[in-house]
Amino acid sequence: MSLKKASLLILLILIVDQVSKIYIKTNFMLGEEINVLGWFRILFVENDGMAWGAKIPGSYGKILLTSFRIVAIGLISYWLWDIVKKKSPKILIVSVSLILAGAIGNIIDSVFYGIIFDSSLGNVATLFTEEPYGELLKGKVVDMLYFPLYNDTLPNWIPIWGGERFVFFEPVFNVADTAISTGFGLLVVFNKKAFPKK
Repeated sequence: MSLKKASLLILLILIVDQVSKIYIKTNFMLGEEINVLGWFRILFVENDGMAWGAKIPGSYGKILLTSFRIVAIGLISYWLWDIVKKKSPKILIVSVSLILAGAIGNIIDSVFYGIIFDSSLGNVATLFTEEPYGELLKGKVVDMLYFPLYNDTLPNWIPIWGGERFVFFEPVFNVADTAISTGFGLLVVFNKKAFPKK
């Protein structure tokens, strides 16, 4: 696979990711939800950019996380260039391209959204506002895809958790997260094809 084709894949994912995020940000209030199919919902949430809503404490935690992610993008970009140059298996190039596209998609939110949008809390955000909600490198990542496949009370006969409310699959994510997860999934499933022994 050529670098041009890998770049087109990355660009396509970035366009879909950013268009979906900007649409949600400019048409939904934070916490607003639309039930699409029962087990699939559009739910607008924002996070500081770490998996499962985790945070690095302190006033510079977000800047540290964003800076680390920018460095990681540089390293993944170099890896992609290197594996294309070495004519590595297509599955490896596609996987790394997906991971890179997802990383770039989420870093765009972290770097720029705090200075181009106003707050979504209690109102629909405005793009290119005069009153942004944050600072450069301190934007929040927009998530909207929610798949609560099971959302009910567990039977009482189940030890420990019986009688408690249980939701599977609870995380809310976005197109960039999907690209990253798919890239890693392909590397796990097709590990022998991606990294053949010489």
